[in-house]
Amino acid sequence: MHIDMDAFYASVEQRDDPSLRGRPLAVGRGEARGVVAAASYEARRFGVRSAMPSVTAKRLCPELVFVPARFDVYRSVSAQIHDIFSRYTPLIQPLSLDEAYLDLTDHLGAYGSATLVADRIRADIHAETGLTASAGVSYNRFLAKLASDYRKPDGLFVITPAMGPDFVSALPVDAFHGIGPATARKMRALGIETGADLRERDVETLTRHFGKAAAFYHGISRGIDHRPVVVNRERKSLGTEQTYLRDLTSESDAYNALAQIAAKLWTGAERRRLQARTVTLKVKYADFHQITRARTLSTPVPSETDLLITGQSLMAPLFPFIPGVRLLGLTLSGFQPPDTLPDDQMELLF
Repeated sequence: MHIDMDAFYASVEQRDDPSLRGRPLAVGRGEARGVVAAASYEARRFGVRSAMPSVTAKRLCPELVFVPARFDVYRSVSAQIHDIFSRYTPLIQPLSLDEAYLDLTDHLGAYGSATLVADRIRADIHAETGLTASAGVSYNRFLAKLASDYRKPDGLFVITPAMGPDFVSALPVDAFHGIGPATARKMRALGIETGADLRERDVETLTRHFGKAAAFYHGISRGIDHRPVVVNRERKSLGTEQTYLRDLTSESDAYNALAQIAAKLWTGAERRRLQARTVTLKVKYADFHQITRARTLSTPVPSETDLLITGQSLMAPLFPFIPGVRLLGLTLSGFQPPDTLPDDQMELLF
């Protein structure tokens, strides 16, 4: 089963402030350099989408109301929702605050049907949080995800084994979870428009064009996906970025901005007890050109100061900033389990 909350951030805001209900709403910053973090269904009717620049969103929907994000509240509600999941199965793979995969294969209990469990979970979520969720039920993760999108919002859809291959066959490849915009464009250039087109290509042909992902694409075009629901999925990276109202042009402004990002990122890493060896700098210029620079250390980054120094060393060759910089970000990756750290590194954690 795939469960996905409906317009989660925006729905929480409309729940908590009745004056926002029925109005086009965006969570995020409404100023010139702001970005839409989430949009209500009323706003989506105008074409407003998450990750859209706020100025574009307001041009599409002049009546759009912006509210600041309240991530502490969203995390608290997400914890409530995941507590509900755990009543029905211990096999839960969170994908984000507002969606997760659940494996019910051996956990149907008295219900005897995953569809009935999905109905029960959705009812519990609505009763206890005042929010709606959409659910997809099927025999693998790929199809469950497709199914949860099929009847949004507040919907439930089931794709049975008999339906799976034909259901996939009729879909455009853009609708496939796991095929991004760039890959979809490449597929269309090869004459692959739908699942049926993809199914006609053998693994060898797909491998020449898509490398390691070929086997996955070959399988999902036939409704086959053997990936399990992974409990306690390993985190791959942790990052922080900031978009600025005015472009950064001087070295001093850029270094000060980077120091604030490093402090926030380090706080998040310490809270999660993460130790990382790779630091990645992200720079987006005023003309939206974007570059990244990364450095992998021999041992995990030992302190916030070392994180900042590494970030500064990655940024230094990029000066002068021409044009100015509208966004800076730092990401930590290459995490190392605590029990593999050297003794002097272990002291940082315990």
